[in-house]
Amino acid sequence: MSEHSFATRAIHAGQAPDPVTGAIIPPIYQASTHVQDGIGGLREGFEYNRSGNPTRSSLETQLAALEGGASALSFASGLSAEDALLRGLLGPGDHVLLGNDVYGGTYRLLTKVLAKWGITTTTVELADADAIRAALRPETKIVWLETPSNPLLKIVDIAQIAEIAHAAGAVLVVDNTFASPALQLPLSLGADLVVHSTTKYLGGHSDVLGGAVVFGDDRFREDVKFQQFAVGAVSAPLDAWLTTRGIKTLAVRMRQHSENAQAIAEWASDRADFSEVFYPGLAAHSGHEIAAKQMSGFGGMLSLGLAAGADAARTFAESTELFQLAESLGGVESLIGYPSDMTHASVRGTALAVPENVVRLSVGIEDVGDLIADLEQALARLGR
Repeated sequence: MSEHSFATRAIHAGQAPDPVTGAIIPPIYQASTHVQDGIGGLREGFEYNRSGNPTRSSLETQLAALEGGASALSFASGLSAEDALLRGLLGPGDHVLLGNDVYGGTYRLLTKVLAKWGITTTTVELADADAIRAALRPETKIVWLETPSNPLLKIVDIAQIAEIAHAAGAVLVVDNTFASPALQLPLSLGADLVVHSTTKYLGGHSDVLGGAVVFGDDRFREDVKFQQFAVGAVSAPLDAWLTTRGIKTLAVRMRQHSENAQAIAEWASDRADFSEVFYPGLAAHSGHEIAAKQMSGFGGMLSLGLAAGADAARTFAESTELFQLAESLGGVESLIGYPSDMTHASVRGTALAVPENVVRLSVGIEDVGDLIADLEQALARLGR
């Protein structure tokens, strides 16, 4: 469906009406196995749910269409998708170059799990091209980046890093969870693979866990597919169906997430309560110009540094009412978190540690006036 716009692809790719009943929404194929027409006579290639399921296949078609990829695989979680990708592409002695603001779970997977199998990891400031070149090694197989990053919203020039990585013989992987394909298409900028926690903006309703790998071409698909099949971290039919349902409203949701987050970032920028506002939609953000070039919107995530320090940040995070204190992000409802002790607790005490005065907001699609009023009343409690 490449001739159609993003919003149209989000609704129709992989979503043909049921040919038997005409149901406009394809059914959930809640089955673990499929009858064969003779030994090895598979109907449409399906035999067992771990190797393939029609509902999951529909989602994978949808995901590839959204990112402009050749194909996609759907997983049980974002980290299981990352794990299959890394094990599919790497072997003992290989090296991965990461941003120094990478998601704590990704860093933990590489340094606590895969390190035992001989994978080495280096973190670097990805906004510094010279630092990247200096950190690359002959054994570097993957350059891994997030943009915007989690939780400090750093912006990285995807096209520039793709050129650097490819010149060194490395593959570029982009975690596109924060932006979603509604706002950013890394494959079109030179990335080789895209990963997602589909739990977040793609699902969009805080009711499903999932992950995805999208391939720019099929060089690596069979390697990752084998890991998925051999280990079994596949998305269940209902989870795949819920993700597909969420994707159909992704375009309109991301517009509202971005509009609300921009308004809150501008409000926060005028408050002395905050020492820093991390949001690429602000002209003062160091990555604003790059974000404006490679994104069609600035997204619904922002972080705030409390001027009064760590204790104030913790109190602020625990004082909101509409912003619910919770892990995760990307749902229609607004969430607030304290990364140092929550999402990024695994990197405390390392070079990737998140400043203790920072709170992270996942700005939902509620009325933005109500959201700002909630933040104002939380600030008022700091003085009590």
